[in-house]
Amino acid sequence: MAKMIKDSSKSTVTLLVLFMIISSVLLTQCGNTQADSQNTGKDASKQEAKQTSAAQSDEQFSIAPDFALEDLNGDIVRLSDYRGKVVFINFWATWCPPCRVEIPYFVEMIDEYGDDGFEILGIDLDPRDFAKVPAFVEQEGINYPVMYDTKGVSNLYGGIQSIPTTFVVNRNGKVVERIVGSRPKNEFVRILKNWL
Repeated sequence: MAKMIKDSSKSTVTLLVLFMIISSVLLTQCGNTQADSQNTGKDASKQEAKQTSAAQSDEQFSIAPDFALEDLNGDIVRLSDYRGKVVFINFWATWCPPCRVEIPYFVEMIDEYGDDGFEILGIDLDPRDFAKVPAFVEQEGINYPVMYDTKGVSNLYGGIQSIPTTFVVNRNGKVVERIVGSRPKNEFVRILKNWL
């Protein structure tokens, strides 16, 4: 009986410690979000100036690895064909909830900024997903090229650890940003406007 009480106490202590760790991580993240939202106008201006400076000088960025993949119509899509445009290369899958959240934003952004030299190339990563992609593209009204990563393009970009992952390629063909995870539309627009 004493052993059962001792084992039960250990389990309770273990759960309590685990709960405290998770709570502190969550509180830290929430605190960072609140601190970020309380930036002063001065801090925001400094950040915008810094981003504008980076947008004007792209020497520190590397050339985006070129690739050639077949789109859903069987046409070959090459990144190099989009030189002179700002391109979001979006690695995704149909089963990914954050991917599903950002796709409508991307559709709207193509409608709003496509004529300004903006393009998105969607690359589905999961071979088990490929059969579902055409119907998904039609259902979501995706208005940009979608391809399957049949040639390991994701490896050219350092391997994708989490989806969605979006690489921003400037008009000179250089990778200028890597966005891991989904963002609100206004954040994607802000990033895009830095490079248009």
